[in-house]
Amino acid sequence: MMNEELDKLTNILPDYNEFTDEEGNELYEHFRFVADKGQNLLRVDKFLTARIENASRNRIQQAAEAKCILVNGNPVKSNYKVKPYDIVSVVMDRPRYELEIIPENIPLNIVYEDDDVLVVNKPAGLVVHPGHGNYTGTLVNALAFYFRNSPTFDVSDPRLGLVHRIDKDTSGLLVIAKTPEAKTHLGLQFFNKTTQRKYIAIVWGNMAEDHGRIEGNIGRSLKDRLQMAVFPDGDYGKTAVTHYTTLERMGYVSVVECRLETGRTHQIRVHMKYIGHPLFNDARYGGNEILKGTTFSKYKQFVNNCFDICPRQALHAKTLGFIHPRTGKELFFDSNIPEDMSKLIEKWRNYMSNREIY
Repeated sequence: MMNEELDKLTNILPDYNEFTDEEGNELYEHFRFVADKGQNLLRVDKFLTARIENASRNRIQQAAEAKCILVNGNPVKSNYKVKPYDIVSVVMDRPRYELEIIPENIPLNIVYEDDDVLVVNKPAGLVVHPGHGNYTGTLVNALAFYFRNSPTFDVSDPRLGLVHRIDKDTSGLLVIAKTPEAKTHLGLQFFNKTTQRKYIAIVWGNMAEDHGRIEGNIGRSLKDRLQMAVFPDGDYGKTAVTHYTTLERMGYVSVVECRLETGRTHQIRVHMKYIGHPLFNDARYGGNEILKGTTFSKYKQFVNNCFDICPRQALHAKTLGFIHPRTGKELFFDSNIPEDMSKLIEKWRNYMSNREIY
């Protein structure tokens, strides 16, 4: 293979941070190696053990079991034989930890815990994983402290930890796997779409329908790398489906319940914008502007006061249901709408009953 052919192969592979798992969730590349032209056939676990400092062969094999070892963009088992010019990547469902995870005594709102799983209610503003300038003060740092005396829980083990994620400024329920078996079992439930997840959102505009279904592939925006976008023709991105129910209409905003059929990055935020109803105060997707209403100065002041009450996208992961990985029992959890969103809803209700003053 000539150098230009190798370059071509490299160019068609995802760039850093562009890998996704089977569910379409973002994966982060931690290491990348290109086998040279003289590479003899060699098991990938041996190949990586020789190239990653302080990485044991057992840990590499565990990563392969968790589908974190890719060759030319595809997951492989630990006995895969590396060939000349193979591109070998190690990916995970979190950014690379540039520094050692520091256990921090950050309060956790624990909803449920047993030997296999932990369910927490994450507050808005708490980053899930360290990275991108947030190396401390994250949920992972909190878990490292909480499990500091547990010999079986290692926050760096890809077979343990968070099975799914919610955005920094989204509040709500998350499940953490405490054993490899639990993560495998729960991961399959998320992949097979058998989990129960409902979100409450406050969106701009008066929802015309009581119920609706939004379908459109979601992928990284071709115009803004920080955003995701809907590609309705299906030529790009991953299939995404959101079902919604309108719970309350309050003039220029509505309260909706969203049920996820798939779990793509920013799915609700992107889908609601796609149908013309961005989430209230969602800065990344334009919801932090006054999108509906009047031009009166009193109304503008009212909305700005609302932005102050809920200074983040108005989205809460309210319910979470799954089958327990050991007992087979169905577990279901419900959480209260957080105070900032509750106050926001109440303020809009008061506006509706007194809007002649605006």
